[in-house]
Amino acid sequence: MRSLILGCAGPELSRAERLFFIDTDPFGFILFQRNCESPEQIRMLTEDLRDCVGRHAPVLIDQEGGRVQRLKPPQWRAAPPAALFGTLYAEDPVRAEQAVRVNARLIAAELMDCGVDVDCLPLLDVRQDGAHDVIGDRAFAYTPDIVARLGRAQAEGLAAGGVAPVMKHIPGHGRAGVDSHHALPRVDTERDELAVIDFAPFKALKDLPMAMTAHVIYETLDSGRAATVSPTVIGEVIRQEIGFDGLLMSDDISMKALADPLDISTARALEAGCDVVLHCNGDMTEMQTVAGAAPVLSGKALSRAEMVLGFLDRIRRDARPAVREELLSSFAELAGQNRAST
Repeated sequence: MRSLILGCAGPELSRAERLFFIDTDPFGFILFQRNCESPEQIRMLTEDLRDCVGRHAPVLIDQEGGRVQRLKPPQWRAAPPAALFGTLYAEDPVRAEQAVRVNARLIAAELMDCGVDVDCLPLLDVRQDGAHDVIGDRAFAYTPDIVARLGRAQAEGLAAGGVAPVMKHIPGHGRAGVDSHHALPRVDTERDELAVIDFAPFKALKDLPMAMTAHVIYETLDSGRAATVSPTVIGEVIRQEIGFDGLLMSDDISMKALADPLDISTARALEAGCDVVLHCNGDMTEMQTVAGAAPVLSGKALSRAEMVLGFLDRIRRDARPAVREELLSSFAELAGQNRAST
């Protein structure tokens, strides 16, 4: 297994993609809207991807709800944004946690129908006034404790349905003043405040199996390098202070926040302490460049990858079939009919 998670260009694999994946053997794959037409088509695609590597490789997706969901209506349910649950929490914390858990269980049922077994959730970024809206209502709340509690419920709901969670964007993207898809955010908040607010939800959920880094420079931690490529942020903050010892994946290495050539960004992310590098856009030339800089998994990174595969086997085996009508009815009761269709 190579230290990569890769995308593909369309709803089915080309011959060139198939041969490339066979040769490269990435740890896993990620799907986007361009890859998703129907449950049956996605099932065929995920089977083909796994056939290329000869194992049940993880297949990831960003299915958050609200603005960020790759499976969209009318084929799939319009799940609400995370902020709705934060609003509900202010009214009734127990009901909010239950609603998050049921909503995540519904998302997991849709993903499992398609052969997708990893969702890039929970988003544990703490919302901040004055920050760029790239996070915005994707965050549960402005309070780290609420973010942590609802994030835990979301992770549990996904896992109960056989889907592994990925917490993001560690150690926190909520303060970013620009969208890291297009530019490099710089945060100058003092480390003590970051620890109390931004890092806190990740520390509370440090036992989750996977996490995704933030392409953000934290001036008081490492003024020259984004977290994804910073040995200081990964080693001292993510691994030690937060205490996360699961599989650490980069955010998309092709995002404009990282200005270096792709092979250099890939090498720097892995040298800094990421276990695997994520490349999303399915561009073959770019994937070949990234793969050329990504070694076969070994050492601790391999152990963490094997842990994730074991976790996936366990939750897939333990997942009970979803009775969707009951879950939808329960969610409508917990969140309100008007909220459920938001």
